[in-house]
Amino acid sequence: MSISREEVEKVSLLGRLLLGPGELEKMTSQMGQILDYMHLLSEVDTENVEPMAHALDLTNVLRDDTPGVSLPRDEALAAAPHRDDECFLVPAVLGDP
Repeated sequence: MSISREEVEKVSLLGRLLLGPGELEKMTSQMGQILDYMHLLSEVDTENVEPMAHALDLTNVLRDDTPGVSLPRDEALAAAPHRDDECFLVPAVLGDP
């Protein structure tokens, strides 16, 4: 299976990549090799293979999520460089304040 230079150029534009002529040639060759390998993998018989997310059977170690005592508001705000009576004051990051 091969991929054309035009297809690689279209994919690069979709990915907002500006590739030069040499880079397009190299990428066309590399993507063609990747697609050839994927085609080779598609020939493997996976009929009796159970789908999995990971090759090893892993289990996360999690603790129970139990509520605890919260830090009092005054104590939490004590070290804040900018605050009001109730909240931390931070610079606006979206739009005008």
